[in-house]
Amino acid sequence: MEVLDTSIANVALPHMAGSLGASQDEATWVLTSYLVASAIILPISGWLATRFGRKRFYMTCVVIFTVCSLLCGLAQTLPILILARVLQGIGGGGLAPSEQAILADSFPVSKRGQAFAVYGMAVVVAPAIGPTLGGWITDNFNWHWIFFINIPIGILSLFLSNRMVEDPPYLMEQRATIMKDKPKVDFTGLGLVAVGVGCLEFVLDKGQEKDWFGDSMITTFFLIAVFLLVFFVFWEWRHPDPIVDLKLLKNRNFGTAVFLQFILGIVLFSTTVLIPQFLQTLLGYTAERSGMVLSPGGLLMMVLMPVAGILVAKMDARLLVSIGYTLTALMLFNLTHLSLDVSFAQITLWRALQVIGLPFVFIPISTLNYVGVPRNKSNQISSFSNFARNLGGSMGTAMLTTFLTRTSQTHQSALAANTGNSMAYNAYIDRTKSALMALGQGADQAKQAAVGHAYTQMVRQASMLSYMNAFWLLSAIIACLIPLPFIMRKPPPRVKAPIEAAAH
Repeated sequence: MEVLDTSIANVALPHMAGSLGASQDEATWVLTSYLVASAIILPISGWLATRFGRKRFYMTCVVIFTVCSLLCGLAQTLPILILARVLQGIGGGGLAPSEQAILADSFPVSKRGQAFAVYGMAVVVAPAIGPTLGGWITDNFNWHWIFFINIPIGILSLFLSNRMVEDPPYLMEQRATIMKDKPKVDFTGLGLVAVGVGCLEFVLDKGQEKDWFGDSMITTFFLIAVFLLVFFVFWEWRHPDPIVDLKLLKNRNFGTAVFLQFILGIVLFSTTVLIPQFLQTLLGYTAERSGMVLSPGGLLMMVLMPVAGILVAKMDARLLVSIGYTLTALMLFNLTHLSLDVSFAQITLWRALQVIGLPFVFIPISTLNYVGVPRNKSNQISSFSNFARNLGGSMGTAMLTTFLTRTSQTHQSALAANTGNSMAYNAYIDRTKSALMALGQGADQAKQAAVGHAYTQMVRQASMLSYMNAFWLLSAIIACLIPLPFIMRKPPPRVKAPIEAAAH
């Protein structure tokens, strides 16, 4: 439900803007506010879970997320809705790291891959069905219900979490030691990471809309983010009880896994944005129909997640990641064959093929995260890796959106420069002009209309070429990562208790 909420509201924005008396630009804060709040809480959720108890922290996040979903649905003004979304993002951002840490502590090393596979089914399916579900709810009910649907799930989650989830003994001992020693809270680090990440997320989300560094506000927020985050790294590295334990990155496995999670976020989130955008802006698809193109890919990943979970216990997880990246690079390259007359069936198939490698990346990386890292750092590991994936998604989407705009302008200029002396262009103008004159338009009017129509087609062609370039770029980036997993240490063999203990 938390991952679903990052995408389900997208298609309802025009309805929200209309019913709340806001502009489309103002309504986008419904999305931005949630993403910024979620990004702020992610890196510090590990510290919070350790300090207050993981079960207590997790259930608190569920309560905040559920209650604020109700407030979002009841909101009658835009400021109230944005405030409720900020609080909802704070609750939602703390869920995923706690969930992954719970899984890591609940299952032996040999079973972790399958546990993460079941968990990963939710992570990958939610963004795929979000636009479709959001469009269907908005069209058949109203936008308030995209938030109300969280409430029964949240209540059920609280009941089951209270009955079935327990903090492991080592975590309870760790918390007891912390409470006994009563160390001072690192408010400086807390403030630095909250404001720094918040400013960075704002820059990534609003940069393209505001023309990046051509806008003084974006420049100011970027400089603040860089200064605060650099100072945060310096401060936390030397602090005895850091909010975010950056020294974990010195572990070869974990440092590499964080980078791979970052790239996974770029691919997963950016393609989920690019494909519907291509379909809606160039092919005229509705939001619901473009969401239907993504849904089969999400269902295919759901089927392949358990397969990846089984394989990760039977073969070298590093090899599995490499195979996953190879498949992803090949299928992303396949999307460079896009055209303006691509059929619904064809683009749906290409999208489904594009995601078949991702389960073989997500599951092994989630398993390799914990190799050689102390067990009492599992909360930090999960919050770090989730933050890396979400940050990759934000940065990838922002950079590729800018890349699309700039390359589209370049292609448009190149196409325009070659039209003047083109026999095909002149023949097209003559044919269109003749057809319009046959419908009763004057010669001058028909010629202007023909040129306008040709210009529209040229803009569409330039945009399509820019999408092809974007998928080619993503494919090249992923291809470069194929050998990288072998930097990591091989995880321990299938389980005997001593080996398992050593792994922690």
